Amino acid sequence: MSKLYLIPTPIGNLEDMTIRSINTLKSVDLILAEDTRTSGFLLKHYEISKPLLSHHKFNEHKTSENIANRILAGESVALISDAGTPAISDPGYFLVKHCVEQGIEVECLPGATAFVPALVNSGLPNDRFCFEGFLPQKKGRQSKLNELAEESRTMIFYESPHRLVKTLQQFAEAFGEERKASVSRELTKLHEENARGTLAELIAHFSSKTVKGEIVIVLEGKTVVKKKKEYIKKDRV
Repeated sequence: MSKLYLIPTPIGNLEDMTIRSINTLKSVDLILAEDTRTSGFLLKHYEISKPLLSHHKFNEHKTSENIANRILAGESVALISDAGTPAISDPGYFLVKHCVEQGIEVECLPGATAFVPALVNSGLPNDRFCFEGFLPQKKGRQSKLNELAEESRTMIFYESPHRLVKTLQQFAEAFGEERKASVSRELTKLHEENARGTLAELIAHFSSKTVKGEIVIVLEGKTVVKKKKEYIKKDRV
């Protein structure tokens, strides 16, 4: 059946690819890949041989219409990212939006994404949380931090290894160095690390070592102090 499939790919450990995802990739007519070289390694590992087309943030506005037309003409297309679920801090949203507007069926398969294991193993409240992805690198960064100053939900951020310590320092300035947090890196890989503590402790920990791998920061929300209700006792008439 012609439709757009969004297929999560492993964030590190190739064994995290689901059987359903493998079978779907083997059945489609075309696979859209963020980086065809990276995806080529994964597809070769699972003996999947299908036409590959590059689809990334620099060309998605130009290629989405053509892809939608191919699906409308009867082809089935799968979108994968380099790692994780498409459209989560990766290309995908624009294509999905375009296909939905064209009445094309879109199906997203469940699978790997970095922020879920990072949140669950952080030890911080996960009943309510907000995913912020990558913060603006320059313009708008401080405004975003100011905006999040009153956020009571657990916050989740993605960050690159070379910016980790600086980001933690900015968090300490904005939210206080005693705010609890967790930093996960190299999730599902051999050298996975989940460091937990206050922002001050995490800054000290990561300042003393060379940081490698993709980073997920889980940050405790602001504690809301509930005021006790005051009851006024009225005199009976």
